[in-house]
Amino acid sequence: MDDALGHEISQLLQAWRRGDEGALDKLTPQVYRELHRAARRCMLRERNGHALQTTALINELYLRLSELKLIDWQSRPHFFALCARQMRRILTD
Repeated sequence: MDDALGHEISQLLQAWRRGDEGALDKLTPQVYRELHRAARRCMLRERNGHALQTTALINELYLRLSELKLIDWQSRPHFFALCARQMRRILTD
């Protein structure tokens, strides 16, 4: 990922934190591919026949992210680290 895209993602995260609901809509296509890869890695560690599929895991993640209001997003890496943690929690729930 190039620096310009990483910077754009960081700006969208800050806008979202300030309450710009449209920022999440703009952020989604920017981060989907990387979230899909992370979800696939999480699913590889799960038992065969798990109830959730990769796309469903990402959808559940977005639902949980949309409920977060007071996260002080530090950067793109901070966002992806929190997403990975949330995906693991979803799978254990």
